[in-house]
Amino acid sequence: MTLIDPQSVPVLHTDGHLPALARGQCQPEALRRRFASPLVWTPEIVSEPPLGLREPVDAAVLIAIVLREEPAVLLTQRSAQLATHAGQIAFPGGRVDATDGSVVAAALREAHEEVGLPPSHVDILGCLPQYLTGTHYAVTPVVALVPPDWPYVPSPHEVTDVFEVPLAFLMNPANHHWHEAEYRGTRRRWLSMPYQDGPSQRYIWGATAGMLRNLYGFLRLP
Repeated sequence: MTLIDPQSVPVLHTDGHLPALARGQCQPEALRRRFASPLVWTPEIVSEPPLGLREPVDAAVLIAIVLREEPAVLLTQRSAQLATHAGQIAFPGGRVDATDGSVVAAALREAHEEVGLPPSHVDILGCLPQYLTGTHYAVTPVVALVPPDWPYVPSPHEVTDVFEVPLAFLMNPANHHWHEAEYRGTRRRWLSMPYQDGPSQRYIWGATAGMLRNLYGFLRLP
């Protein structure tokens, strides 16, 4: 269930004053170098205001960067029938099961289940810090490179669409829109990154946009 209709909330501002990643910074070798040389770094967004009192549940998502001439990020449209974040745009991912062994294993399993991506096709670069969602998922984003043009096989129960958005678009803060609204007495602030994909507008917001913003912050480190 969507608690706030994000598209009805006005844009406060965008971040066009911040530099976009250069084209070379979005290429595979530059991405490999960045993750091979970890730096002391604090992500800009680490949590959202909680929507309940339960203990956080460990989860993992796969930020899969598709190796096209212009690299792109793989995203899904979640089924409207799901109990949480129904209908929203998300990375493949979900809760960490006891049998997974690691957050990387969980991200790979979920990507295989949700979109049919074989783990053997995934080149893991590394992980970003945990992101705590308002629905109490402590999400570890696992960043990876994947080959282009493999056949997507979306899970009919979880995913209604699979698509790609250019990494350069997502790594340009001029496309990062800030919003603010009150819900249940709490002032909530979030990002959106609307992308016009042919006839479809892909409205990326909330935790997905927050993790992409953290990826931007990590990749622009000197």
